[in-house]
Amino acid sequence: MLAGASFTNGASDSVYLGKSTTPEGLRLYAIGDIHGCDDLLAAIHRQIAADLASRPVPDHRIIHIGDYVDRGSDSAGVIARLVRLHAENPRMLFLRGNHDELLMAFLADPSGSGDMYLSDNIGGPATLRSYGVTPSRSLLGYDYRRLSQRLAEAMPADHRAFLEALLMTVRFGDYLFVHAGIRPGVPLDAQDPQDLIWIRDEFLFDGRDHGFVVVHGHTLANEPEVRPNRINVDTGAVFGGPLTCVVLEGYEHRFLQAESPGSWIH
Repeated sequence: MLAGASFTNGASDSVYLGKSTTPEGLRLYAIGDIHGCDDLLAAIHRQIAADLASRPVPDHRIIHIGDYVDRGSDSAGVIARLVRLHAENPRMLFLRGNHDELLMAFLADPSGSGDMYLSDNIGGPATLRSYGVTPSRSLLGYDYRRLSQRLAEAMPADHRAFLEALLMTVRFGDYLFVHAGIRPGVPLDAQDPQDLIWIRDEFLFDGRDHGFVVVHGHTLANEPEVRPNRINVDTGAVFGGPLTCVVLEGYEHRFLQAESPGSWIH
């Protein structure tokens, strides 16, 4: 394991970030919520490859903040791409988002999770369709068990393995990466996993120094948010915003963004 790194399982110009820093010689890329936007995922990885080629660095990590699935049109394509990219570059890391957790729950216990997963708010039907499963509804509603079974049959084994292996947090130097955030005042090793993938206001509106800068997604913002104790990289890719990647190196940060035509963020 790289010195200064810890794990728990389950372009703009550079800007100075005060005392927070990455381990020497290591550049960190952290990509926000993808939600089935495979075209933007491909584009942001091309930008990262170009950045590494034009600004060589001794070592790097590419961290994906979670929420690979739901709402967008190609969740299956996103996971296939990430599985392939990881095989080509083991310096990639993948965190668990609440939508990824809900997908796994639907596969494991559709009777208990089907109502939520297939709701318009979550957008699970888009994931089913990306695997060729049509989530048709009868007068009695969805047949959750049948849809879950069909999805499990359609999903390649390496996609399921990818979802099961997602990390809850990863830390390098003064930066902690997590999908949603942390519960302030609670030691990292005592955090509730549900907070790590679901928390919002209690984390977002707390200005205290956590002992590290939290890099997260989960809560949509019109542009990347940089606060003294957190950086939010969820800029609503699936809703017409760009897919954002923060680049952290030494005491500085900058951003890469991949935009769809007609993006509402410029």
